[in-house]
Amino acid sequence: MRIIPAIDIIDGKCVRLSKGDYDTKIIYNENPLEVAKSFEAHGIEYLHLVDLDGAKSSKIVNYKILEQIATKTKLKIDFGGGLKADSDLKIAFESGANQITGGSIAVKNKELFQKWISEYGSDKIILGADAKDEKVAVSGWLEDSNEDLIPFIQDYQSKGIQYVICTDIAKDGMLEGPSFALYTKILENCNVPSDEVGIKLIASGGISTFEELPKLAELGCEGTIIGKAIYEGRISMKQLENYIIGKM
Repeated sequence: MRIIPAIDIIDGKCVRLSKGDYDTKIIYNENPLEVAKSFEAHGIEYLHLVDLDGAKSSKIVNYKILEQIATKTKLKIDFGGGLKADSDLKIAFESGANQITGGSIAVKNKELFQKWISEYGSDKIILGADAKDEKVAVSGWLEDSNEDLIPFIQDYQSKGIQYVICTDIAKDGMLEGPSFALYTKILENCNVPSDEVGIKLIASGGISTFEELPKLAELGCEGTIIGKAIYEGRISMKQLENYIIGKM
């Protein structure tokens, strides 16, 4: 299972929120590049970079930070937040993103998101399926949609999506453990034997201890995104480094 630390950006700074609430913002570092280099120094290969300013606005905002991290580290970056138009996607990839995550756009403009899947390929486009009470949430989690989570994922699976990041918003930033039951349900419904290609589910939200990681791997998660547990010292970089070495 891939270990994917998260860097969330507001005003150019590395922050974390609780349950997606911008009023709960905690600044952990003024320099996201410094954080990214620290991850890389401990054997991390992947990074989940979120433009929270972009998620609230109508366009990509913090692409310069993406460019900085992409040019000064070898991290494989998936980038999300504020990707609303073809021009945003172009900027993200030109700035060094290996993959992009589309959440709101996948709900609000399905035709455009499907076009991106066709044009860039399913290895480049990740479906951001973030949920509250098994309903998909959008716009930096500031809005609920009427989309039921599992049918939403299944619909995009039929259109070629492979990578899916799912965050249970109720768990995000709370350090109370991930949504094991929700991920089990998703994998049971989306990776049935009749499917030629199953989804690659990336768990996100609520990770609080190192012991949860092998459990997520056992469930069948392809990756897990870890944020506040790293910044709060609940999971050490040494533990993650040893896990990665043990799995190589």
